[in-house]
Amino acid sequence: MKIFKLTALAVLLMASGNIFAQEFDANLQIRPRYEFRNGYKAPIPYGETPGQFISGRTRLNLNFKQEKFVTKLTIQNVRVWGDVATNTKSDVNGIQLYEAWAQYNFNENWSSRLGRQVISYDNQRILGEVDWAQQGQSHDAVMVTYKTKKSQLDLAFAYNANGETDIATPYTVPNYKTMQYAWYHTELGKINMSLLFLNTGYENKLVAPIPTPTPELKVDYMQTFGTYMNTKGKSWDGNLWFYGQTGKSATNTVSAFDAAINFNFVLTDKFKVGFGYEFLSGKSQANTSTDIKSFSPLFGTNHGFNGYMDYFYVGNHKNSVGLQDAFLKFGYVVNKWQFGLLPHAFTAANTVLDATGNEMDSYLGTEIDFTAGYAVHKFINITGGYSQMFATDTMQRLKGGDVDHTNNWAWVMINVNPQIFSFK
Repeated sequence: MKIFKLTALAVLLMASGNIFAQEFDANLQIRPRYEFRNGYKAPIPYGETPGQFISGRTRLNLNFKQEKFVTKLTIQNVRVWGDVATNTKSDVNGIQLYEAWAQYNFNENWSSRLGRQVISYDNQRILGEVDWAQQGQSHDAVMVTYKTKKSQLDLAFAYNANGETDIATPYTVPNYKTMQYAWYHTELGKINMSLLFLNTGYENKLVAPIPTPTPELKVDYMQTFGTYMNTKGKSWDGNLWFYGQTGKSATNTVSAFDAAINFNFVLTDKFKVGFGYEFLSGKSQANTSTDIKSFSPLFGTNHGFNGYMDYFYVGNHKNSVGLQDAFLKFGYVVNKWQFGLLPHAFTAANTVLDATGNEMDSYLGTEIDFTAGYAVHKFINITGGYSQMFATDTMQRLKGGDVDHTNNWAWVMINVNPQIFSFK
């Protein structure tokens, strides 16, 4: 409750201090979501009962701007309904500081931002907000931006530790120890192009018993680099990307890549179709080297790619055989309704072996995703979806579970997002 009292006091002070405050607004988000998981992320094992639950996110966003100074504060609580008793004195997750950053605009071209912030670029394949996850994703970083009318350059740096220490101690959080990146975006006629260079350093874990004094803590650096481009015409749009990865991960050499292309066509003012293909490199199960050839999307919004059932790259499929994803997209809008249908055909990018060492069929299966949304009010939206996976024995070999079982997933989400205060 203390943090809410401090937040309320800050709101009152900002609202009353009109001599200093230029712009201030506050908005609230309440987002419960019901899920039925019957083979979500992997085929459900034989005899198991599907999981069902309602998760929720509550966020309070405070935005303040005065001349060259901009700041944002976002606090949130993420919970599963019923994870504590009705008369509890405490919460499982408590209050999280999702965003807390300050930005100073030196002039119309240069600015700098520091603090806890969302880092999201382009189609969010490598760096994204991960908004589907109730907790989202944000980073503690310092960023410098140079921006003109048609281009932008962002340079950022992050360095992480467990806490305040007088001597070096192992970093035990499952996160990068240090990160640096440069992102450049420009307009080349009708083509928008972005270039990314990302350097992530992960500290190697010490194996017990850890000697005293603590030895030098080694950090392996991996580089992710590439481009994203998009363009559009009167009734079509398209995008493509290519990213490579090199360097080291857990002392192993990395050599991987990701390439994709998408096209969308507007057939009528209500109906849109599209198709695409993505190839993420992997490693053959017949390859016995220690080199890492499997591409990792790192901090991307991976739920938005390769099917909504999250069989690939959402906390899974790391250092696996890679993936080929060929898909279609159908979208229909009428009045306050939106509908989408996205079938995917998945194929392994490298050899999968059966239990006896024989090569298996590379086809993994087909997933069909259906979504619908309805705008109830300008502050209220209801969305939902149903997905079904038609998996093969090769998928079962990779993921386990039972592909002969019906594997599906359904969800319904209500997003309430009112603006509760605005002052200029």
